[in-house]
Amino acid sequence: MQLHGIHHVTAITADGPRNAEFYGGVLGLRLVKKTVNFDDPGAYHLYYGDDAGMPGTALTFFEYPGARLGRAGEGMVTRIDWSVPSVAALDWWERHLVGKATTERAPESLDIWDHEGLVTRLVAATGCESVSHAHAPHVPDEYALRRMIGVAAQARDPHHSTAVLKSLGFQHQGDAWRTGSDSRSAVYGLETSDGAISTSGAGTIHHVAWASLDEDHQGWLVRAAEAGVQATPIVDRDYFRAIYFREPSGVLFELATDGPGFAIDEEPDALGLALRLPRQHEHLRELLEQRLAPIPDPWEPYR
Repeated sequence: MQLHGIHHVTAITADGPRNAEFYGGVLGLRLVKKTVNFDDPGAYHLYYGDDAGMPGTALTFFEYPGARLGRAGEGMVTRIDWSVPSVAALDWWERHLVGKATTERAPESLDIWDHEGLVTRLVAATGCESVSHAHAPHVPDEYALRRMIGVAAQARDPHHSTAVLKSLGFQHQGDAWRTGSDSRSAVYGLETSDGAISTSGAGTIHHVAWASLDEDHQGWLVRAAEAGVQATPIVDRDYFRAIYFREPSGVLFELATDGPGFAIDEEPDALGLALRLPRQHEHLRELLEQRLAPIPDPWEPYR
């Protein structure tokens, strides 16, 4: 069995409409699903990604209106790394983001801070040109974000995570851990924390999900138990099945299946346009549609 890189990353926002404007309207990701937190249906769960929200491109947010800004640090994922096809793409994004976000450029990467402080790093990665991406009307295809290729996290003592990461098939490479194959992999960069206390809130990352083949999922539940972590049973999230546990650094891991995908309850060309609710919360639709702020298609102004 082998995990196949990142399935999705989930963060927290205090403002769903503004979040959609930034990740869809500015960064050009497609809003592929508007649903609610299955465990807290009063909160939006927004999904962005390539045109289909394929594993490895799915960036999701829980919306808690008015939530205080959090502080990323120990026991959290602190940065998301995305591939782009070239240094020319970095040049384009640096120009495009003037007045829209704070950025910091390096020769082969560009760090971006959104309006809540969440950090995205774009990395020029040769060979990713053919990787699927969102076809936003306002972002040239040759510059579009491709796939999440890693996350950075902090721990008081990263060595405490070694045994569990090895049991999950991660391979130690330099200062980081890699999982996946040559065609689909990602890096878990676990760094020593600066000692500051982290606080969950808007602009922080809730968890990172690693991609599992559907047929391997029961095996991963067994592997997690053998590694000594306290994992949940397999949970049905409609669009994938999930297992949750905290690795020893405190970072919340999810193992998520590739299928069935986001087109199970919407036509592919209509993804993200309507509020979709899990069956157990469908009886709350009228209340939720009154309570949740409308989130229009963030690409509409550019069509």
